[in-house]
Amino acid sequence: MTAPDYGRAFALWRQGAAAPWQAYTRHAFVEGLKDGTLPRESFLHYLVQDYVFLVHFSRAWALAVTKSRTLDEMKAAAATVNALVNHEMQLHVTTCAEAGIPEDALFTATERPENLAYTRYVLDAGHSGDLADLLAALAPCVLGYGEIGTRLAAERAPDTPYGDWIETYGGAEYQDLCRDTGAMIDAALARRIGPEFAAAPRWPELQAQFTRATVLEVGFWDMGMTP
Repeated sequence: MTAPDYGRAFALWRQGAAAPWQAYTRHAFVEGLKDGTLPRESFLHYLVQDYVFLVHFSRAWALAVTKSRTLDEMKAAAATVNALVNHEMQLHVTTCAEAGIPEDALFTATERPENLAYTRYVLDAGHSGDLADLLAALAPCVLGYGEIGTRLAAERAPDTPYGDWIETYGGAEYQDLCRDTGAMIDAALARRIGPEFAAAPRWPELQAQFTRATVLEVGFWDMGMTP
């Protein structure tokens, strides 16, 4: 399946992180969502941890507002915060509530080390660098879930119990967010490192940040497999 078009920077980063990207987007956890074989216990464990992850991820996107140089950058970052806090996290709340897990238990859940490592890595990239550094660390999650959702929407088993998850990330609203995010990344990088991304002196560093975040995504799926 052809990768979705989420912009030039994403295409280059994805290519530069080919092996971990494959491990991330084709992980056994992902395939279990697709065919319905993922144990429910593992899915609920993942949702609880992912809710905590999204709390910190939302803070990282809020940090992107303060790192922005233009109103368009601010609007794009703020729109992502809104999507995370008011839409994506609601999927977790609804699904967990049906399993008897209230929202206050999600917010106060103890972070697993894999979760802690990933979220703090992203926040550190933003605090210690500029918007380009932060976006390189943020991109694997936002755009990776978009790619996974697109593929699973086309390949899913009709009876998978994880249809709501697949529809959330494979649906038009999330796909629009990914395309908008990809365009924002391209514009932000062009503004900071020039239009020829791969030729810029900073590119290897940004690629390394994207790749590291992708590896941490693989670790997050591994965590989800072991409640």
